[in-house]
Amino acid sequence: MTSRYPSTFGVVRRVFGSVSRAGAGGLPATEGDSEVLEQIDKRVIQLFALVEEAVAGATDALLAGDWEHARRLVANDATLDELYLELQDLVHNRVVAGGLPPGETSWLLSVLAMLPELERSGDLAEHVAQRAARSLPAEMPARVRGLIEQMGVIACEMWRLAADAYADRLASAERIDRLDDEMDDLHVQLIAELISGSGDVSMAIELALVGRFYERLGDHAVNIARRVPIRSVLRSAAEQTQAS
Repeated sequence: MTSRYPSTFGVVRRVFGSVSRAGAGGLPATEGDSEVLEQIDKRVIQLFALVEEAVAGATDALLAGDWEHARRLVANDATLDELYLELQDLVHNRVVAGGLPPGETSWLLSVLAMLPELERSGDLAEHVAQRAARSLPAEMPARVRGLIEQMGVIACEMWRLAADAYADRLASAERIDRLDDEMDDLHVQLIAELISGSGDVSMAIELALVGRFYERLGDHAVNIARRVPIRSVLRSAAEQTQAS
């Protein structure tokens, strides 16, 4: 199935080609440090790509009632979880080793704070995919289907912006905040539509949960964007180290 939603894979290729020329925080690194930083950076970008792919795929599977696609997405969540645990150990060991410059320490601590958000977002996308097997697509009213599709589009855009912010070490929280407001408004509209409808109560509960999953996906994207170490801050830390 070809997804209708944008992807972070262009960002992945761009970043994979650039991290070897500098430290992952956008700062100079020694040859030994560079290899570790490169591995961490690549894995973080891979996590971003996996989450966005899961969000887009889950929305497609839900709206199309494609259980086979949903089943593959659910299985892929194990890959995301394994990568999360691997990254957590890699970053933790690097921090515990000590002797790090301020810029690298700031970046690694930011990564540690972002990792649970990425892992949880993968779980939320999995929860959306699971609903594709519960006869929801056939029973969804047109208005509800449209709201869910819009929420899926916005969630993918928010995660694309979060991935770009991480890759470029640039602030994008304001743009993501605006999209988050749109997501919250759609969530309110969805709940109102479900309350006013005359459909099956169990189906309404499932659809309300789907709306909540998308709303939480948006919140996690906002949190990550706010935790991205900004390039100017990293540069300042490096300059302070050199001056001392």
